[in-house]
Amino acid sequence: MTYARLFDSSFPFVLLGVGALAGGCDDSSRAPGAGPSASSSALPAMASAPAAMAPPSATATASAKPEGPSMKEYAEPAPDRLGKLAPGLGIAVGQRAPDAEVHDATGKPIHLADLYKKSAVLLAFYRGGWCPYCSYEIHDFAQSFAEYQRRGVTPVAISVDKEDEASKTQATFAITFPVLSDPDLHAINAFHVAHKADDAEYAKLKGYGLELEKWSGRAHHTIAVPSYFLVDTKGVVRWAHADPEYKVRPKTAQLLAAIDAAKLSPPAPVLPR
Repeated sequence: MTYARLFDSSFPFVLLGVGALAGGCDDSSRAPGAGPSASSSALPAMASAPAAMAPPSATATASAKPEGPSMKEYAEPAPDRLGKLAPGLGIAVGQRAPDAEVHDATGKPIHLADLYKKSAVLLAFYRGGWCPYCSYEIHDFAQSFAEYQRRGVTPVAISVDKEDEASKTQATFAITFPVLSDPDLHAINAFHVAHKADDAEYAKLKGYGLELEKWSGRAHHTIAVPSYFLVDTKGVVRWAHADPEYKVRPKTAQLLAAIDAAKLSPPAPVLPR
């Protein structure tokens, strides 16, 4: 499926999601430009070394893998915490979703309001491509894309990652939905899901090898709180969830159930000419 087709008239809604780095992180997936992750065993093996180089052992050759982020499964929220906005975070259900200009992985400007008009959207704000919990989440969106598509909803992932890092995330998981870059915090601030790392948290992350400034290309040390907003084609928020506890996030089954409960109108049938 091409990018253009994601937003044609056959999709009545868009689903946007954003992830954040709240409360620090005790593990990471990759640094910008880093090498392969030892845990990426599902990826194809690298080519053998050139003849001029010292040949690796057979075991080493067989186990060599290309770069890929590690993934860590998160816990799902309890039913009484699902679909809730933590105090001070997010846009409430029934309110109009704000517009904001962000960029796609190629650097093209994208207005969120234009996405709302073309399809229902699940906006998913995520912490960044370095986060193993976010990598698990993005991978899950990619694996379940057909289920969202069947419901007329397009997942849209947003983080502070600069465009080249967003592009790596999109390529890593062969993603067919938009992965958007918001290093200037236009969407993140508009949806009230910004988390600014203080000096202690920033130093702690840097100790783990996570240099936020390299990922965002900015010195604001701000990331998104993991958040989800289901926006219909009228630009109205129909379901929302935001929680600074980044290790607890809605799972696919919970998100799909929320979409079903919102009773979004299905796409109109295409009549023969």
